[in-house]
Amino acid sequence: MGEVKLHGFWASPYSCRVIWALQLKGVKYEYVEEDLSNKSELLLQYNPIYKKVPVLVHDGKPVAESLVVLEYIEDTWPDNPLLPQDACARAMARFWIKFGEDKGLIFYDLFRSTEETKEQAGREVAQVLRTLEEQALGDGKFFGGDSLGFVDISYGWLAYWFEVMEDVIGIKVLEPSTFPGLWAWTQNFKDVPVIKDNLPDRQQLSSHFKRLRVMFAAESQ
Repeated sequence: MGEVKLHGFWASPYSCRVIWALQLKGVKYEYVEEDLSNKSELLLQYNPIYKKVPVLVHDGKPVAESLVVLEYIEDTWPDNPLLPQDACARAMARFWIKFGEDKGLIFYDLFRSTEETKEQAGREVAQVLRTLEEQALGDGKFFGGDSLGFVDISYGWLAYWFEVMEDVIGIKVLEPSTFPGLWAWTQNFKDVPVIKDNLPDRQQLSSHFKRLRVMFAAESQ
């Protein structure tokens, strides 16, 4: 198997994506917590382009960017597959993963919104959630049916981080009355032991988000 290390940050949903995948695959690894205000020389060496976490280091070779890392994990440790075996289903899974990445800026805009702009930003987020509710989710517990997979992991931030974000901003978008399918998915996702055991502390995450909001507000002045 070779030595596996993961450079991450406790509050990063992108780091958690990789942790979930490694644990679901049964891959043993060493976790290295990064201070993003004082990034380690190793992190800068391993990811000189973006200088971000997560970075997976396997046998001394770094792999950066969370979705790329997930693909690497899937290819390197094929047991307990996270992508469907059927080629068409695999393609659809990748389509929805890309959709989530393409729409990420809309959620970022909501997080950076002001009291004057948050309602409009919330409506734009709701449009994305509506698409997921009506087009991506099926009748199973997860995006791919009854088994947790790659798509669920890629949207994992929506099941936990987004809820904390809503509390910090003071707006509710993802509610059971409005998006019953997505809401049920968030609960099913968080009930998976590997997920539940590897989520950041909610209070700490809330404090982290509040600090970021203050910082963004100061930058916009």
